[in-house]
Amino acid sequence: MSPRRTRLALDPVVVRKARALARRAGAPVVKLARTHTTVSVERAVLRLAGLQGADVEGIPWANRLVDAVRADCGLEHGVALPVWDALLRDGAPDLAVLAQKAAAGAVTFRVPEGRPAARAARAATAAARRGIARIDANRATRDRLLRRYGDPPKPWVYLIVATGDIEEDIPQAQAAAREGADIIAVIRSTGQSLLDYVPEGATREGFAGTYATQENFRLMRAALDDVSKQLRRYVRLTNYASGLCMPEIATLAGLERLDMMLNDSMYGILFRDINPIRTFVDQRFSRQVHARAGIVINTGEDNYLTTADAVEAAHTVTVSQLLNEYFAREAGLPDEQIGLGHAFEINPDLPDSFRLELAHALLARELFPDAPLKWMPPTKHMTGDIFRGYLLDGFFNLAGAMTGQSILLVGMMTEAVVTPWLSDRDLALQNVRYVFNAAGRLGEDFVPAPDGFIVRRAHQVLAEAVDLLERIVDDGLLDAIGDGTFGLMRRPADAGKGLDGVVRHAPGYLNPATDILEGRA
Repeated sequence: MSPRRTRLALDPVVVRKARALARRAGAPVVKLARTHTTVSVERAVLRLAGLQGADVEGIPWANRLVDAVRADCGLEHGVALPVWDALLRDGAPDLAVLAQKAAAGAVTFRVPEGRPAARAARAATAAARRGIARIDANRATRDRLLRRYGDPPKPWVYLIVATGDIEEDIPQAQAAAREGADIIAVIRSTGQSLLDYVPEGATREGFAGTYATQENFRLMRAALDDVSKQLRRYVRLTNYASGLCMPEIATLAGLERLDMMLNDSMYGILFRDINPIRTFVDQRFSRQVHARAGIVINTGEDNYLTTADAVEAAHTVTVSQLLNEYFAREAGLPDEQIGLGHAFEINPDLPDSFRLELAHALLARELFPDAPLKWMPPTKHMTGDIFRGYLLDGFFNLAGAMTGQSILLVGMMTEAVVTPWLSDRDLALQNVRYVFNAAGRLGEDFVPAPDGFIVRRAHQVLAEAVDLLERIVDDGLLDAIGDGTFGLMRRPADAGKGLDGVVRHAPGYLNPATDILEGRA
């Protein structure tokens, strides 16, 4: 299916109005993000400048250094000026030594003025440039490998691997790639999003996932490069840039050449009770890094349908997609890097459930023709009946074929039963291969009746999305989130985890990474 082909006859005036409303709803939040920083944004600056390592308690030196600066002179001016001023005054050979001295109380920080401030700004900018140059080099390497091996046709087959042990993840990921997976997603250990630090080094234990660390990123990237060379097919790597350390994880992903990152503007707010302002500030910086690194983001609209009814709340998914698109574009991401999310979560016992799924999937495809949409398999209504589950996954794959989805997450028949075995993944990949061999080009022939059920439903959902956006513009996005508009979760702007890590900029605030990413440095 050509992404420009329209089968729903969406009114372009209504579509333009929806995007204009999303822009009006999101603009005040962007203003907040532009005038605030967070402890994680400041730590990301230090990581971009090369700071690695942790103390004997496992707390990263980036955390220790930011905490020391905050205690001495606050973060209203950013971490760059105080840190590089101290580095130049103290004569420490690098940031790690400075952090160790700061933790021992052997160095103090100030906000420099005049010539010392200018010298510190130049040194900080040079250090940030070196980190961004490494990200640029990784992007060039990806582009070179894609030219050498070629890009697989869409939909890209996306498969999750995460045992908790990076040494076990690697052979499973390579096996999945050999069986046909185009994207390997290493999901994070449960609860990592609530840690206000990034663990250091390779990890061999985690619950329902593997810790996202720079070393784990490096190890998995190297393993997938090896299997890409064997298969003559570039295999993409995905992880999660969300939670309290979203900016840092995004930076580490760019430094280690990950290809995709889960990065949703509201997921952490709704499902992890992270403060809304903290999340919006962090996500803007993280998306700027993703834009520079060529990393495709995956948003999390599918999660709303695990807590709200997939039919009644369908329009909230569309609203979130429009907001995510606006926030992503504002941060510099082109459409081809905005992997908006949606999901196959309508109750299969509902009459016409498959027709409803087609309407919702096709609406997303036609509203965002250039976005690599990520289509999520059924989870909420998987009952433990593996035969029924396998059939539902087949219907999910068929809907993806008929509506031209871009990234197809492989559904598991053992969803809600056990952590999938390798054999379960093999059967799931066979399901995908069968459907796309048999019906992969069905989208060329699938044209819903102009006045039929599917077209009417798509228009209804879009109209309801416009109505909701109008209310959000009137009430404010932060208030809408506080009132439980999305996923039935009430998250007020003055509460939630991480609020104490949000700081308003003072005059003279400096973030050399943001200046470079926005073209000001």
